[in-house]
Amino acid sequence: MKFNTKVIHAGVHPDSATGAIMTPIYQTSTYVQEEIGVHKGFEYSRTGNPTRAALENNLAALESGKYGACFGSGLAAIDCVVKMLNPGDEVISTNDLYGGTYRIFSSIFEKYGIKFHFVGMNDDSKIISHINENTKMIWAETPTNPMLNIIDIRN
Repeated sequence: MKFNTKVIHAGVHPDSATGAIMTPIYQTSTYVQEEIGVHKGFEYSRTGNPTRAALENNLAALESGKYGACFGSGLAAIDCVVKMLNPGDEVISTNDLYGGTYRIFSSIFEKYGIKFHFVGMNDDSKIISHINENTKMIWAETPTNPMLNIIDIRN
């Protein structure tokens, strides 16, 4: 499938109940269960719904991945990613990043033993000088906020 076709159709399947070609926007909060604890794929919208599942499948297909994940906000996504780390792990982060990201790193996650090094990422040697055996993640936001600097993530 060519990319332009993938953008529109990847991860999209006709609705079995209505025959709709494009995924409807489901605003339902709860779904019928066949019996207690036995659902047909969805139970409550906070854990998943058909609209979000279609978007996640589309994003996975566009990135040639197996799974995609959508979150209610960027900070929710950041929270999920950083929670994969353990106390003692270290993160090298750009020093020019969204204030909310800085605050969740420095005010929340540092309390749980994750160490953050905030460095300018326009010079590879600054990044390399902070890499050690505890480094588990390099965090870059590009373009940066608020300065709109471009970080060369290819290097």
